Amino acid sequence: MSAAALIATSAVVLAGCSASDTGGEAADLTTVSIMAPYLVTNAPSGDNEIHTALEEIAGVTLDITWVPNSSYLDKTNITLAGDDIPHVMVVQGKDPGFVRNAQAGAFWELSEYLPDYPNLATTLPEVQKAASINGEVYGVFRARDGMRAAVILRKDWLQNLGLEVPKTTDDLYEVAKAFTQNDPDGNGADDTYGLIIPKWPGAIGSNSPYDVIETWHGAGNRWTERDGELVPSFTTDEWLEAVDYEKRLVDEGLVNPDYATFDSANWNEPFLNGKGGIIIDVHSRAGVLMSLLKESDPDSFQNYVEITGNLEGPDGVLHAHPTTGYSGFLAIPKTNVRTEAELRAVLEVLNNMNSTEAGALLNNGIEGTTYTLDGDLAVAVDSAPQALKDAVLSYSQLGTNVTGFQGYLPKQPTEYEQEMYDKRKAIEESDLESAEYDPAAAFVSKTYVSKGAQLDTIIADARIQYIAGQIDRDGLTDAIALWRSSGGDAVIAEINELASQNN
Repeated sequence: MSAAALIATSAVVLAGCSASDTGGEAADLTTVSIMAPYLVTNAPSGDNEIHTALEEIAGVTLDITWVPNSSYLDKTNITLAGDDIPHVMVVQGKDPGFVRNAQAGAFWELSEYLPDYPNLATTLPEVQKAASINGEVYGVFRARDGMRAAVILRKDWLQNLGLEVPKTTDDLYEVAKAFTQNDPDGNGADDTYGLIIPKWPGAIGSNSPYDVIETWHGAGNRWTERDGELVPSFTTDEWLEAVDYEKRLVDEGLVNPDYATFDSANWNEPFLNGKGGIIIDVHSRAGVLMSLLKESDPDSFQNYVEITGNLEGPDGVLHAHPTTGYSGFLAIPKTNVRTEAELRAVLEVLNNMNSTEAGALLNNGIEGTTYTLDGDLAVAVDSAPQALKDAVLSYSQLGTNVTGFQGYLPKQPTEYEQEMYDKRKAIEESDLESAEYDPAAAFVSKTYVSKGAQLDTIIADARIQYIAGQIDRDGLTDAIALWRSSGGDAVIAEINELASQNN
């Protein structure tokens, strides 16, 4: 009998003993199969130290199928259409295919089961609701930072021009104007601009810099409430005012001139090369920029990056732009988990995999091999095998953290970088108090499932055309009217009906 099988046998006994604590009998289960994405070059080997340690914690043999992230959605659809379906699947979001399968009964609805498992009973109920489909929970969500929006600025340019870090959208405009017109690098040439904005790969409401600015103006976050009704953000006056603000930035040359075509893969380059001075993106980009600057200028890299959080809008209120708080979920298909007893056995394994012990393993790796502890901070071991470092990134895809982050935060390499990291975390915590959540995040309308992609494109295209001067204000409002008549009004009606049924 293999070590894994021995572990599994112990797990069966454990599962049976814990049944009274988890509300029902668990089935005899020795192996749990899982499909998950990996984001590095190579998938983890099946016999690596992390896998072995995770099996010991999970109490079963883990048969994990790793799929490249780039083809994960296709693989998900192929798997669901076939016969070889795992016990657990990482599902990366509420795409129409998953919604149709879930509503057709292909996955277990977990609302009544999760409270029975202490490590799966979330302390973030608003996130679980957002991850649900019309209030029905079809997976254990994978928690992510609730607040990531940040403004990253050239620190040296602020100092050269005697400017303060912006606190409001008006401040941001003034800083962008000064970065464009006042020779912030002191070279005597007119060769800089303020904001760096790339061509955005997603449609409306996909956390682009435009979306963030629109939330700051009080337009809400994808959806908002007006007079007791949920409405899309782009139907509000505040959204139109925000787009006017964005157009003004472009019209006055305060944004990179190739904003409509600039590849987002090169977003850092104008900042690093001293062409642009402001990026509105997630706060982790500041860390990436500091690391790149450290490589090229290790003696003075601390002089170039400043960071702040969300900005107050024209109404003097901080409308912070949060994330959804999750990145997909671990869903349990019914094809291979046929009975409630089998479901409870799988949930027992997932409960073990979200323990404090498992959290450190999934998020940090093996203590003494991939990291050591300095207080409660993890210090990366540079000499750890690269394959094992990559494995940590892959296994972290299985972490759910629904009761809060279960690993150790990383210790930064220098005192300055630690100071900036702590500042970032403080901004995140403060801004979260003013988060404008999407009140319709939990609801999936039938019309949106069938037409949402085309509908969103109508608004996203019109927004960029208006900003570029290709259509006027009437053209922009005509596009909103077209969205309504093409199915948008049905979406609004369905979302409000679902909201009334679930509130």
